[in-house]
Amino acid sequence: MFIQTESTPNPATLKFLPGQTVLEVGTADFPSAETSAKSPLASRIFAVEGVTGVFFGIDFVTVTKADAVEWDHVKPAILGAIMEHYQSGEPVMDEGHQASSGHAEHTGEDGEIVGQIKTLLDTRVRPAVAQDGGDITFHGFDRGVVYLHMQGACAGCPSSTLTLKMGIENLLRHYIPEVVEVRPVNT
Repeated sequence: MFIQTESTPNPATLKFLPGQTVLEVGTADFPSAETSAKSPLASRIFAVEGVTGVFFGIDFVTVTKADAVEWDHVKPAILGAIMEHYQSGEPVMDEGHQASSGHAEHTGEDGEIVGQIKTLLDTRVRPAVAQDGGDITFHGFDRGVVYLHMQGACAGCPSSTLTLKMGIENLLRHYIPEVVEVRPVNT
């Protein structure tokens, strides 16, 4: 098994491509070791000292490390954990894991606007940020402000504010006049 690695715009995050499907659909975010119980693969990666976050896409695993740790010290152990997992035959996620779109539900007025926001995110934004090892999902819409949740390489990325303001905000404002601003949400 050959696992490729790619750097991301976030220096604390690396993208690992195992050459096979990680998740059939959707994404899974594990911002801490405590959240990884549903995933044998995430638990295995968190066993590597210095790992602070794990994120799964359809064909990649994004790993975030602590600032005090050097990639040269943890990358071989992470590669070993991923390889070990795929050779074990265990599932990536335990049974009962429900894949979701990642977007928060929205009920009430503005339903049509929220539908347009989610469609633009799914078609224009999410494929691009997935290439960088992350994901951006809809969290809420209130009085013209769109709240987005950043995951994987996007969470804590130095260029994420620029991506939100210059990229996503401009895109949404161009297509949906009711959008005035885009803000990140830390959950």
